Amino acid sequence: MSGPMLQVKEIHTFYGLSHVLFGVSLEVRPGEAVCLLGRNGAGKTTAIRSIAGLTPPRQGQILFKGKEIAGRPTWRVARMGISWVPDNRRIFPDLTVAENLAIAERRTGAAAGAGTGTEPGQGWSLAKIFALFPALEKIQGRRGGYLSGGEQQMLSIARALLGNPELLLLDEPTEGLAPLIVQELEGQILRLKAEGIAILLAEQNLKSALRLADRCYVMDRGRIRYQGTVAQLQENEEVRAKYLLV
Repeated sequence: MSGPMLQVKEIHTFYGLSHVLFGVSLEVRPGEAVCLLGRNGAGKTTAIRSIAGLTPPRQGQILFKGKEIAGRPTWRVARMGISWVPDNRRIFPDLTVAENLAIAERRTGAAAGAGTGTEPGQGWSLAKIFALFPALEKIQGRRGGYLSGGEQQMLSIARALLGNPELLLLDEPTEGLAPLIVQELEGQILRLKAEGIAILLAEQNLKSALRLADRCYVMDRGRIRYQGTVAQLQENEEVRAKYLLV
């Protein structure tokens, strides 16, 4: 497609009476990795939730492939080709890895062709999932509640991929993970990007984000304070010191 895949235009999002996002605008192009950066409480997760349909904005527009999605229920957004990986992973702790994936697989089969044009048997299969995350294949019988943080994150991403997304929303994917696991996860995310999946990730880990992203938006107090390429941000010490360094 020509032009941005995702366009967020001047959205204002609230939690009850609390005004959280103030005129946030951003875009993601096909096959691009874009990062939302900012300290805790900057509004990154709310921006992701607004796109996914979990916290619809009261004002502004969200366009996916030219179609308005602001205010649509989350399941409809997902069927259009957007998958969300939450910061707390939200796997089913009492179900095994295989059962967690089977639920996503059945849901995808029922929805095939409903919004994305995906036919059964195309896109992400379990074989392809296990090629990306070989560790999951070895622990298919283990219950979700007994997985490590890294294993839970892999399972959460795998479950999202079974929806055959064109755009993947990742909320704090490296949070709480050991450095070696972060490095492994970064490689897997880069492989997804090489597959042609567009990625929007919210992240506090600046070093990780800069290794993954093509462009960055810096948020503070519910507003976009800076946008540019990774190279431009790396050269801008003032922005990093003001909005990103703890």
